[in-house]
Amino acid sequence: MYLSPRQSEIIQLAKDNGRVLVDDLAAHFQVTPQTIRKDLNDLCDQRLLSRIHGGALFPSGIENLEYEARRKIAADEKDAIGQAAARIIPDNASLFVNIGTTTEAVGKALLDHKGLMVITNNINVANRMRVYPDMEVVIAGGVVRGSDGGIVGEAAVDFIRQFKVDYAVIGASAIDHDGALLDFDFREVKVAQAIIANARHVILVSDRTKFERTAPVRIAHLSQMDTFITDHCDIPSIRKICAESDVQLVETKKPAPL
Repeated sequence: MYLSPRQSEIIQLAKDNGRVLVDDLAAHFQVTPQTIRKDLNDLCDQRLLSRIHGGALFPSGIENLEYEARRKIAADEKDAIGQAAARIIPDNASLFVNIGTTTEAVGKALLDHKGLMVITNNINVANRMRVYPDMEVVIAGGVVRGSDGGIVGEAAVDFIRQFKVDYAVIGASAIDHDGALLDFDFREVKVAQAIIANARHVILVSDRTKFERTAPVRIAHLSQMDTFITDHCDIPSIRKICAESDVQLVETKKPAPL
């Protein structure tokens, strides 16, 4: 297939950053937004990118985005989500923190807390929090996934089942509009399911780009959560599920009124 030099650079930018936005690309290439939208539509038609509102994602398909690229997607939004989750979790609480770049943002936001017991299957969370004397960090055993430092498998599931904690912080690779929470690795999903089953209050943290993605393995349903923290939810079916299932919906960045 033929790609113009601009389209080739757009693909590379999307691969490096996880996503591209129309306004940013228009400024970068000094062309109109309409020109960029046509480029993105052409690239999405060829399945080289996945369209989202205001831009496009590097496609996930069956495999997840590379970890560093995932970290860059909606980084500011993830930080705000992490801070909102940290405000819910009190000092002297016990909690699970699962694998994911957004759950890592929660771990970062919790560093000022006192007396926490943090049980995690995320090496990155454990490594960040272990140096703080007010934290007791417990890390699961099992297979370490080289791509992101996640610990998965039956040994991790059995380890998690030994605990009953106050809070759990989990993420998802995708959220279907019917409320299904989805991921890519069935081994990771089994750990997440054990975490959900052994926490008194489950907090789902996910930015709105997850509404635009898909993944093949079901973790749980949104109605099983106690709190859902996102930057903004403009999906009516998701808002309805939260309202009907008594899931507290926390939005960190509501759009300004027109």
